[in-house]
Amino acid sequence: MQAMMLAAGFGRRMGKHTQDQTKCMMEVGDKKIVDRIIDSLRLAGIYKFIIVLGYQGKSLKEYLQTTYTDIEFVFIENIDYAHTNNIYSLHLASEELKKDDTILLESDLVFDKNVIKDMVEQPESDLVAVAKYEHWMDGTVTRIDAECNIVEFIEKKDFQFDVADGYYKTVNIYKFSKEFVSQQYLPFLSTYILAYGKNQYYESVLRIIAHVKRTKLKAFLLDDVRWYEIDDPQDLAVANALFGKEGQEFEAYDHRYGGFWRFPKLIDFCYLVNPYFPTNKMNDQIKYFFDTLIRTYPSGLNIQNALAAKIFGVDEDTIIVGNGAAELINYLGQEAKGTVALCTPVFHEYIRCFKHCKVHALLTHENNFKMDKQKIMEAIPKTDYLVIVNPDNPTGSFLHQQDLLEIVEACQKQGVVCIVDESFVDFAEEEIKYTLIDDEIIQRYSNLIVIKSISKSYGVPGLRLGVLLTSNQAVLNSIKEELSIWNINSFAEYFMQIMDLYQTEYVHSCTQISRLRKMFATQLETIDYIETFPSQANYIMCRLSEGVIAKELANYLVKEKSILIKDLSGKEGITGNQYIRLAVREEVDNQKLIDALRSYKNVNEEKNDK
Repeated sequence: MQAMMLAAGFGRRMGKHTQDQTKCMMEVGDKKIVDRIIDSLRLAGIYKFIIVLGYQGKSLKEYLQTTYTDIEFVFIENIDYAHTNNIYSLHLASEELKKDDTILLESDLVFDKNVIKDMVEQPESDLVAVAKYEHWMDGTVTRIDAECNIVEFIEKKDFQFDVADGYYKTVNIYKFSKEFVSQQYLPFLSTYILAYGKNQYYESVLRIIAHVKRTKLKAFLLDDVRWYEIDDPQDLAVANALFGKEGQEFEAYDHRYGGFWRFPKLIDFCYLVNPYFPTNKMNDQIKYFFDTLIRTYPSGLNIQNALAAKIFGVDEDTIIVGNGAAELINYLGQEAKGTVALCTPVFHEYIRCFKHCKVHALLTHENNFKMDKQKIMEAIPKTDYLVIVNPDNPTGSFLHQQDLLEIVEACQKQGVVCIVDESFVDFAEEEIKYTLIDDEIIQRYSNLIVIKSISKSYGVPGLRLGVLLTSNQAVLNSIKEELSIWNINSFAEYFMQIMDLYQTEYVHSCTQISRLRKMFATQLETIDYIETFPSQANYIMCRLSEGVIAKELANYLVKEKSILIKDLSGKEGITGNQYIRLAVREEVDNQKLIDALRSYKNVNEEKNDK
C-alpha cells in the first residue's frame, strides 16, 4: 500500500498563512498538517508517499527529506500549478497510481490519527471516506445505499438543501485498488481532461463513473471521528479548536466566545441559553417568513422600542432595545465616571464597560458567594453606581424582592444610579420569582436602570436581543444618540413581534429549567469532588475539591467528551479553590455531563498516582 497527496495549489484563500508556504506546512495545534498525515501513514504501515508538488514545492520537499528518513518519497512536480487544478496533478501522477493500491488524500486535511489505518484494514478494496452532511460542510457530497455503496456524487452546483439529510460529504481521503485505477478511473480521467481541460476537479470523474457504470466504490463512514478541511482562515481557527495543543484544548474553544454551530457534536454547558425555547412551532413560523425577513429592512429604533414596550407592558418612552444586552451595557458605561460598586465575581462586561470608573468590589466569597444585603447597603453612600446582577452570574445567588427594593430605595435617597440586571430571573422558583420591569417601579425610581437579555432567557443568542429600561430620560437620550437606527435585524424584530403568541410556552420552558436545576444539582452532589452552590438561574456554580484542577477538567471534557464548561479560574473575585460553572440543559445532556464528570475521577486519580 502506498499513499499519494496532492499539494500543488496556492491556497489563495488562506491569505497570509500560505504567503511563504504551501497549505500542508501550516500548523494546526502543535503540528504541521503534513506531519499529522505522515504520523497516520506510519500507524497504517505505509512508508511510500507520493506527493505532487507545485507552489512552494522546493521548501516542502527539503523539509520532508530532512525530517523523515524512514519514508520513501516520490515527488512529482506540476509546473503549471497556477493554471491547473487537482485533476491535472492526479493525471501527472497516473503512472505511480498504477503501481500499487493507494491512499489518495488532499493536503489541507486534519483528521484523527487512526482514520487511514482503519481504512487500510477494511476488506473492501475501493473506499471513499464520507461523513454525514452537517451545515458547516461545503463541496462535493454523495448519496449511498443501505449497503454503503456510493450511488451518486453530487457537485456543489447541484446541491439541494431540501434533501440534505440524505447526503454524505466526501472527506477527500480515498482507498483505491490498482485495478480500479488502471481499468476504470484513469481511462475516464484522461478522456475528461481532453474534453474539459486541466482546470477541473478529479471528483468530477468519480461522478461520471458512478453514473455510467456500476462501480464497487464503498462509503467508509466517519462516525464520531474528528476531521476538518481547511480552505480559509476561519477553517484554520476551527481546526485549531478541534485539534488543539496538548493542555490547551479548552482555551481554543473559550477564546472563540461562541460560533459553536461550527462544532455540531459539541455539547455546550458554558454559554447560558434556554434549551426549551423557542418551540418548534415558533421556529417554523420564523422559517416561513425567512425569505421576506432576509430581503427586508428592519424597522427603526423607535418602532423596535414600541414593540418591546408592548411585550413587557411598560411605557415605550422608558425602554430601549439593544443588539444584545451587551451593547446596552457598553453604551451605559461609556459616559460613567466615579465609582462603581458590584458584587464580585460578576459578568465581566460590567467591569470592562465602566472604563472611566474606579471599581469597588463587594467580594461575595466572604459570604459563601451569596450577595450580602447589608454589605451592599453599606457600600451605597461610597459609590456613584451600584450594579446588581440578580440572579448573580456566575454564582446563581438571588436577592428577594423586598431586599432588592430596599436597596433601590436607598440608592434613590443617596443619588446613586442602581443598575439591576435580571437576565436570568425568569428561571427562579415560582414562589420567589419577580421582576422590576414594572411601570410603577420604573416611574417611581428615576435612578433605577433595569437590563434584561432576551437572548439568554428566550433561547435566541443568535438574534442578539436585550432591553434597557429607565425613566431617566437623560440616560435614555444619551444611549439613543449612540445607537444606530437599525441596530436590530429583521429576524430579531419579527421574533419580538410574535413573542406574545408563545408566552405560555415560554413560561413553561422556564419552569422546566427550574425543575431540572434541582435534579441536576442533586446529581452533581453525588460526585465526591464537586460541591454545588444554591442557584436560581439556569446554571450552577461548583467548587472542586483539592487535587482537581478546573482547567485540567475542562480540557479533559472538551477533548475526550466534546463537552464545554466554564472554567472560572482567574475570574476576579475567585481565589484559592478551583471553581466551574455548568449550564442547565436538557435531561439527556445533563446526564452525559454527569457521566463524564464521574469518569474524570479515575483519570485524575491515575494522574495523581503518577
